[in-house]
Amino acid sequence: MNISESFGCNEKGHLTIGGADAVELAKEYSTPLYVLDEQEIRKNCRGFVNSMNEYYGGNGLVLYASKAFSCKEMYRIVMSEGMGADVVSGGEIYTALKAGFPMDKIYFHGNNKTYDELVFAIESGVGRIVVDNIFELETLNSLAAKYGKKIDVLLRIKPGVNAHTHDFVRTGQIDSKFGFALETGEAMEAIKAANASVGINLVGIHCHIGSQIFDISPFEYAAKVMLEFIEKIEKDEGIEIVELNLGGGFGIKYLDSDNPAPFQNYMERVSKVIKSECAAREIKTPYILIEPGRAIVGAAGATLYTIGAVKEIPDIRTYVTVDGGMNDNPRYILYKSEYEAAVADKFSQERDFTVTIAGKCCESGDLIQENTKIQKPEIGDTLAVFSTGAYNYSMASNYNRIPRPATVMVNNGESRVIIKRETYEDIIRNDV
Repeated sequence: MNISESFGCNEKGHLTIGGADAVELAKEYSTPLYVLDEQEIRKNCRGFVNSMNEYYGGNGLVLYASKAFSCKEMYRIVMSEGMGADVVSGGEIYTALKAGFPMDKIYFHGNNKTYDELVFAIESGVGRIVVDNIFELETLNSLAAKYGKKIDVLLRIKPGVNAHTHDFVRTGQIDSKFGFALETGEAMEAIKAANASVGINLVGIHCHIGSQIFDISPFEYAAKVMLEFIEKIEKDEGIEIVELNLGGGFGIKYLDSDNPAPFQNYMERVSKVIKSECAAREIKTPYILIEPGRAIVGAAGATLYTIGAVKEIPDIRTYVTVDGGMNDNPRYILYKSEYEAAVADKFSQERDFTVTIAGKCCESGDLIQENTKIQKPEIGDTLAVFSTGAYNYSMASNYNRIPRPATVMVNNGESRVIIKRETYEDIIRNDV
């Protein structure tokens, strides 16, 4: 299996994650258990930061996309690696604030930020607010007057790029709940409105074309479209756009067969487009921002479960049931997302047994994977599902009143809890 350098095999034939024996982790911390490899996370952070410095001469900033996996320790790690962060809720702002993250390096996104969230962002000193609609712009302008300050904003633009990915996670085309459309003239009207708002300092524009994208060409095209728009803004309206946020969406390996482009290739090719387009259009190269999230943490994580039953239905399928499911990984029931899995106790053996991995929730659709190959399973074995570092803990729920799992960070074989396992008392904490 070749998902990431986080996963290996020790002399016992057991799976290792970040150098730690996965079977021993399951025994020590119980299951279900999210496990992350700190060294892999830091390697990915440094790769993006170094690429930004190499291809843009330091004229830019890498923002960690918090929605992939948000907790205080994650903010501490990306902060120590010299990155900023994008957030999409008051809760993510609060978490970053409590972790000591520099608020001037926070970019606040979201298609329906509440009034209270906008107030909290302003009072917390958030660096940029990425405006999604004209109503939000008007609200911010009134808040600027209330607080006696100008608010730095970017406008989220739909560049009309149709990235090759799942319909539910394509966000750059005109039919999207996010942002202002270029094709209809809505984007330019928003630019004019922002420029005319006395409490607004329009510093840049933002786009995001989708998620889990393997092809680099849509990113190149989006950059070209955005620079064409910047040129039009400057020539037609006399407004200088100094920041260009190109979003994220970089694909990772979920399956052995996946072949995502190295992010260094993305950085190099898109930087060439930006430099050539700016030169041809005679505009100043803007400050560049990108927003990797899944690409930072996704393949650095795995989820460990304990197998509770092996149920064979002759000539139909074999169900392997685990002590987690859609409550800790809803991505299969949402998107039919594909994952690789393995029996951690038998990791050195061939994966030649076809199973459907079923969760414990009271739903027929509570599956983690169907018709996937693992080693022959037995009750009590530890099952690992790979590349769950992104959008698993962050999308987890208490469905069926099941407590959310703990999260453990491993650093060169040494493990520590970064998110405690919920208890039944946590489940009823807000009940009255």
